[in-house]
Amino acid sequence: MQMNSYSEITPEILDLAQMSERASQINADLYKKYDVKRGLRDINGKGVLAGLTEIGEVQAYKSVDGKEVPCEGKLYYRGLDIEELVQGFVSEKRFGFEEITYLLLFGELPSEKELSDFCELLGSYRTLPTHFVRDIIMKAPSKDMMNTLARSVLTLYSYDDRGDDISIPNVLRQSLQLIALFPVLSVYGYQAYSHYHDGKSLYIHQPQPNLSTAENILYTLRPDSSYTDFEAKVLDIALVLHMEHGGGNNSSFTTHVVSSSGTDTYSSVAASLGSLKGPRHGGANIKVVRMFEDMKQQVKDWTDEKEVGAYLRALLSKEAFDHAGLIYGMGHAVYSLSDPRANIFKSFVERLSKEKGREDEFRLYSMVEQLAPKIIGEERQIYKGVSANVDFYSGFVYSMLDLPLELYTPIFAMARIVGWSAHRIEELANNGKIIRPAYKSVAEKQEYVKLSER
Repeated sequence: MQMNSYSEITPEILDLAQMSERASQINADLYKKYDVKRGLRDINGKGVLAGLTEIGEVQAYKSVDGKEVPCEGKLYYRGLDIEELVQGFVSEKRFGFEEITYLLLFGELPSEKELSDFCELLGSYRTLPTHFVRDIIMKAPSKDMMNTLARSVLTLYSYDDRGDDISIPNVLRQSLQLIALFPVLSVYGYQAYSHYHDGKSLYIHQPQPNLSTAENILYTLRPDSSYTDFEAKVLDIALVLHMEHGGGNNSSFTTHVVSSSGTDTYSSVAASLGSLKGPRHGGANIKVVRMFEDMKQQVKDWTDEKEVGAYLRALLSKEAFDHAGLIYGMGHAVYSLSDPRANIFKSFVERLSKEKGREDEFRLYSMVEQLAPKIIGEERQIYKGVSANVDFYSGFVYSMLDLPLELYTPIFAMARIVGWSAHRIEELANNGKIIRPAYKSVAEKQEYVKLSER
């Protein structure tokens, strides 16, 4: 058997793949028979209780007369309402990412001096090892920035003399360094790819220790390093809203699972990056943007509810866009009536759309947000409410900030690395057992047959 290229799928592989797929398929009725909670969730989307956490809480139900009833979604960071946290730093015209990072890692909000010292510490960690950009990021640039980011994270292990030390002080040091470096690694990875593959000019701007994380993203990404204060503030809010979402989301649960094995920080973070890359998790906002691009081409009158509604029904019937039968950005595994992150975001999105001259698009987004839940309810059998999630608006925001599509999911990672770090430390601090859920075998027993007799 000879392959013509590394990536070629040969006829032999196709035949073997059919065998592998047949061997891997399990009778769907068996999941009901053994009451398997597929996706570790029940039919209403409620997750199976697998652990305890003090870091984040997602609330979509309240207890009324002993029964759980849907309520407006709430999100808490260390017991503090995310809406109050955002209102706090926005009203004081401050950036919030560093302050909320402190909260998630240390369990309390910092004083002015503590925040100043913490920002200075993060600023000191924004420098990559000597020749790292040349030797690692510039070599074999990938078209996917999440893979580039994961490779960079794993390579940093080689530069760390205490790479395998999982004591809390060392893991905290590694976590702070990764939080500081994620924007640099992501932006440099994109610059390398756009230069070598798209022929664009190569810009490698050094991050500034006195700037906030959001400011540094725009500073290092844009050719002239310029940005407005409002642009940076909106990006900062996006980072804060994506930092944490409880221990049960796929990537944070991955952090707990991998950390419970006792592995190093870099391996744990790389595994979580692999989870976040998936379009069902961190890549969802890209799907929303592409869906709207298709919608804007197919719908002639963006103000016509009937025409927009017809397009949404075509999406659900697999007749439009990617034929997956989904309206991207609508619905959430936990929230039913509303996603508080989307609610917070919307007011800033509207103001940004006015500044960027894209109010027509914002009105289209708003119309879809209103129409989609009703249409989904008419076309689907649903077990809980459906509302816009944070991905519904985040991609639109990144588009208005002129951020490249390739960086949408890495921006999610730049924020969620904070939550992962807090969950990793929590897992290690509680010295739990290795996480190993049960899988019931439903394979039929067979007798061994000698090779000569098969």
